[in-house]
Amino acid sequence: MTPDLHDLSIAALSKLIAGRSLSPVELVDALIRRVEQYDAQTRAFITPTFDLARRQARQAEAEIAAGRSRGPLHGVPFGLKDIYDTAGILTSAHSRIFLDRIPSEDATTTAKLYEAGAVLLGKLATHEMAHAGPSFDLPWPPARNPWNLAHFTGGSSTGSGAAVAAGMVPVALGSDTGGSIRGPASHCGVVGSCPHSGW
Repeated sequence: MTPDLHDLSIAALSKLIAGRSLSPVELVDALIRRVEQYDAQTRAFITPTFDLARRQARQAEAEIAAGRSRGPLHGVPFGLKDIYDTAGILTSAHSRIFLDRIPSEDATTTAKLYEAGAVLLGKLATHEMAHAGPSFDLPWPPARNPWNLAHFTGGSSTGSGAAVAAGMVPVALGSDTGGSIRGPASHCGVVGSCPHSGW
């Protein structure tokens, strides 16, 4: 039985894309359908970036076909916790204070992923300002755990945990000061990597 695209690992997707047996455009379209099917329940996304993702996927497909691979993330979709700046795209930190905040520049992390050819599917929920716990009086509701919608995902990388666990993106960035990646990974049953240096 062939697994669905949303069930494949980053490594498997990367291999298929590099070998030109999977189109980045086909993958993005499949994941967009998944977001449209499940995000009303999980509330993982604050700002979907589907038009951008389709443009980036078409570019990745053309570059790979021309033999200009950028590496293992080329054509692979990802999500960003909504504290990472994205030029021209809302970066809200899940807060009413930043309801209209549109950065003019990308965060370094965002820029590095773009340079690697990764495809941004959207900006993801967090606790307000990536701090404390879920709030119910904000413009966007808190993310829900896809395994049990009555539960939350841990924090503060709430949408990242939910989006990966629900198969809406194969990988998502969070941030972790005191468990903000480790908590959602544990609550949602996914792998969370929290690299630190200088400790």
